[in-house]
Amino acid sequence: MKGIILAGGHATRLRPLTKMTSKQLLPVYNKPMIYYPLTTLLNAGIKEILLIIAPEYAGHFLHLLGSGREFGPDVKFSYEIQDSPRGLADAFIVGENFIGDESVAMILGDNIFEHDFSEDIRTFERGGRIFAIEVPDPERFGVVEFDENNKVISIEEKPKVPKSRFAIPGLYIFDNRVVDFAKGVKPSARGEIEIVDLHRRYLDLGELDVRRVEGKWFDAGTFDSLLDAGNFLREKENGAGK
Repeated sequence: MKGIILAGGHATRLRPLTKMTSKQLLPVYNKPMIYYPLTTLLNAGIKEILLIIAPEYAGHFLHLLGSGREFGPDVKFSYEIQDSPRGLADAFIVGENFIGDESVAMILGDNIFEHDFSEDIRTFERGGRIFAIEVPDPERFGVVEFDENNKVISIEEKPKVPKSRFAIPGLYIFDNRVVDFAKGVKPSARGEIEIVDLHRRYLDLGELDVRRVEGKWFDAGTFDSLLDAGNFLREKENGAGK
């Protein structure tokens, strides 16, 4: 399986911090933000990773991460430029040649997980596998609704009235059909090709597996969540509460 980290976009919610560099290169406690999703993939055994980045900060990423050799002798990084953010599903179109005939795990560059995805990735065979975590503000995210038997019955993108408190965090696993599926997604009212439409496509096929995420999760795209993530990681690294 191959991995993609989506680290493009303009991150206007974090201005003026992101006037000088990419959001995903901002420090979160003692590491650049990009190190955390990168470590999530590496710890799950993924060695070939594509980083999709904005053109104005391409040199910053190359200087920091290089070829990937620093992270292990078998680790290889590739880079693609996303000229403008067109939605999360666009990552699979940009990464078409990289994905090839393999399955792919895509993680958002501002998502920080405590959960270990090794088993989730190792056991994946076909279809789509996404994740769910209970949050207090589901209206900010894609939301998955379960029935009494824990079966998925609906998925909505940032609903005004969420049908559950289970958000879909930013790690998604798909087989290589996702490239063609992404090409068939029509832009939403926001002008983006939404990843929730890929979730629904696999759900309609009866091939979408949704698993629960354990531990903390941070979508570090706001000042508060960026600070919360840094404070949590500081406490964890320094053994607070032990």
